[in-house]
Amino acid sequence: MTLSHSIRRFQLGEKSDISVSFEFFPPKNDKMEASLWSAIERLEPLAPNFVSVTYGAGGSTRERTHRTVARLVNETGLHPAAHLTCVGASRGEIDAVVRDYRDLGVKHIVALRGDPLEGIGAIYKPREDGYAYACDLVEGIRRIGDFEISVAAYPERHPESPDWSFEIDNLKRKVDAGATRVITQYFFDNDQFEEFLNRVRAAGINVPVVPGILPITNFEQTVVFSAKCGTSIPDWLTRRFKGLETDPETRKLVSSAVVGEQVLDLVDRGVNEFHFYTMNRAELTFAICHMLGVRPVAPEKQAA
Repeated sequence: MTLSHSIRRFQLGEKSDISVSFEFFPPKNDKMEASLWSAIERLEPLAPNFVSVTYGAGGSTRERTHRTVARLVNETGLHPAAHLTCVGASRGEIDAVVRDYRDLGVKHIVALRGDPLEGIGAIYKPREDGYAYACDLVEGIRRIGDFEISVAAYPERHPESPDWSFEIDNLKRKVDAGATRVITQYFFDNDQFEEFLNRVRAAGINVPVVPGILPITNFEQTVVFSAKCGTSIPDWLTRRFKGLETDPETRKLVSSAVVGEQVLDLVDRGVNEFHFYTMNRAELTFAICHMLGVRPVAPEKQAA
């Protein structure tokens, strides 16, 4: 760690230049709805750059996503970003959703290809009357309105990518189509993220690349999902959580330490923007933001 990095980390609690954003998913029932809005109320004072709301496989949560985004627009001072995928809908249907968001006042869309209707691991087959890939979706959104458009990237490659050339070319097509930000899949090896970022910049992709951060609430579930989405689990991380399967309180403390170490190391490497996959839970994300120097903002200052 250089002296300048040490000074930068030391100043996080005073004049933080760190910005954050949060991902939520639409609730399935009243209990989950209460949990979601409890998390939103806890995290809103941190004045995130934006908050994104996910879109279920094949558009399965389309109405719930729209309802959640509408409530964020109408009842909070947050800036919602609506997820949208290519799967399970025609171009006309997707364009109608985009126009609905535009008319609602939403200015940011997260454009994704989406997982196959059969689930992660199945062969993806584009609809003939739909947007085939994320780059096509970005072009379609751009034709409808002047949206901020975020797209996905994978520091360890998408599971379907045959090599790095394919991976980076695919990302470049999305940016060339009009994407303004890249948000990565979560990862646990910062060296891999830095190597990925070097590849991205070498390809002439100069939009912000924001690391996705997962505060681990259930390690076993994280291992299972990571195997599907192509995120590796380092041996050291497995050792950290070993023996905590029935000890949720200690698990929270360990997770806070693990993710705190990760984001502070990324700060040392020059990162100043983070996207948190909250899983609709606020505690760990709030604590990690505090470590980054991100503090609650008075409502009048946040509105300004």
